[in-house]
Amino acid sequence: MWSAQDVAQHQVRRQANGLDMAAVAEKVAEAAARERKTAEQLRRGGSFSEFQTDPERLAAIWAAKQVEWRRVRDLMSQAGWGVYEPERDTEGSTWAREREERCEGALAARVAFESRRREKADEVRAELWLSAAPSRLIREVADRAGLVPAQVLAQLAERVVVGEDGTVSVPPFTPSR
Repeated sequence: MWSAQDVAQHQVRRQANGLDMAAVAEKVAEAAARERKTAEQLRRGGSFSEFQTDPERLAAIWAAKQVEWRRVRDLMSQAGWGVYEPERDTEGSTWAREREERCEGALAARVAFESRRREKADEVRAELWLSAAPSRLIREVADRAGLVPAQVLAQLAERVVVGEDGTVSVPPFTPSR
């Protein structure tokens, strides 16, 4: 669900909290080394069993981490911060909020999808062929009620009563919109 950039920004923001400039510089160097290593392994077709992940994605994440660590380093240098504090990083905070909103939106969409899927599983769709006489009656009732025949049949089905002996009946009713 998250892009390589999202993963990098989230992890760097979390890991950088409280680090001083020297520690951040080490992280920049580490990310550069890991980016080179994963790019080399990708070119050679080497194993990435360390994370059991897609090699191209891992290489993209390390490249994005290097960019993000450099951004944090430059921000600290320009702002004169002794240590990195995520809440003071307005750009990083904006990205974090946007990621959260996207995640919440995706989760809400998934919940709605699952709900629709469950409802659909409970639905019954039927194609009904009636002889001429019952068909004329249904059309006539539908016309008088301002409905289409399928709506009248749906209302009939909603009112079905099954007796103890298995008989099926529909109490009298007037179809309505």
